[in-house]
Amino acid sequence: MSMTPSPPPVASGVRPAHGEGADQDRAFGWLRALGPGGRRAFAGAFGGYALDSYDYFALPLSMVALSAYFGLDSGQTGLLTTVTLVVSAVGGALAGVLADRVGRVRALMITVSTYAVFTVACGFAPDYGTLLVCRALQGLGFGGEWAVGAVLVAEYASARHRGRTLGAVQSSWAVGWALAAVVYTLVFSFTGDDLAWRVMFWTGALPALLVLWLRRRVHDAPEATAAREHSPRRGSFTAIFRPGRDGARGLLRTTVFASLLSTGVQGGYYTLATWVPTYLKTDRGLSVVGTGGYLTFLISGAFLGYLTGGHLTDRLGRRRTIWLFALLSAICVLVYANIPQGADTLLLVLGFPLGFCMSAIFSGFGSYLSELYPTEVRGTGQGFTYNTGRAVGAVFPTLVGFLADSWGVGGALVFGAIGYGIAALALLGLPETRGKELA
Repeated sequence: MSMTPSPPPVASGVRPAHGEGADQDRAFGWLRALGPGGRRAFAGAFGGYALDSYDYFALPLSMVALSAYFGLDSGQTGLLTTVTLVVSAVGGALAGVLADRVGRVRALMITVSTYAVFTVACGFAPDYGTLLVCRALQGLGFGGEWAVGAVLVAEYASARHRGRTLGAVQSSWAVGWALAAVVYTLVFSFTGDDLAWRVMFWTGALPALLVLWLRRRVHDAPEATAAREHSPRRGSFTAIFRPGRDGARGLLRTTVFASLLSTGVQGGYYTLATWVPTYLKTDRGLSVVGTGGYLTFLISGAFLGYLTGGHLTDRLGRRRTIWLFALLSAICVLVYANIPQGADTLLLVLGFPLGFCMSAIFSGFGSYLSELYPTEVRGTGQGFTYNTGRAVGAVFPTLVGFLADSWGVGGALVFGAIGYGIAALALLGLPETRGKELA
């Protein structure tokens, strides 16, 4: 009789790949454990989020050229980011409900198509008002893509691997960011600024190719789909705001604290993502090529941070990992923003730990938010809390914009550190979910 131990139980929708019990802890064992359908879902979510990132960063990287072209002040340029993130809350909440009602893959195709169309439209904007409207509409798709893709993959992944699997999906943000930085360097080096910013937005048409592949190759996790379709509460906003009664545990407390957690983390992140390129060019006086070089260190740290954070969230737990990187991110922001003039080498080197910490904190979000909600409202809960955090956190980049003229961009970046402090406090109201099966 064989004495080989049985493989661990897996989440809803997972069909263990051959040999998973023997190699599940090896490099990329988490990817093999997804099975063929799960790997296609992973590829779709990875590509969708990478292109989501690419389309988002077309704005921050073009912000100096846009300001000069339309004659904008810092407050107006900051408002472009804020309106994107505020509207993304609406898009994320709607996409979450849609994912629970019509399926994860259909909702993913809708969100990717939306952000692609309106990113391209931004490139044709004749004035600031039109650009603001197009950027707001781009936020509808931008807000929904991550939450839908994360739920799709989470329902294929086992509890043992979910943290690192979703961390790998999250790392695609750095891939899209890097691609945007490369294209920015090429476009702005060979094209005049008045046209270059438009070209950056026009390249946002790339995600349309992904939609065609998603339609043919990717499907929802079968068991999760069955569980969702047999529930009368699927896609219900009222369900995620229901308080506990008569000893039954409601979801109101979870929704409030998860939204607060998301607000703090994203307030800190988008402050940096929006203003670091401008900080490098205005406060530090770097050229286009110089800014691209410094961003290389920041983005490299971000990519490794996503992957490392994913592994740590499986080993240390969701709450402990997020708390650790909230503390480290706040410290990095304060140090980075106060590097003295002339110490450009130090600025270059510290870009790596800054990118690492501010990205590693996100690695546990996909698994953590998925595990906080039951299957029938998982998309709704994750879409609402993640994107509410985006909307409220969007106030942070705007504050930096309005204070930049008096404090300097570097001085105003302190609001990023405040955001991470809010995130650390929010964890006090949420449970640990490591090892939870998505049945």
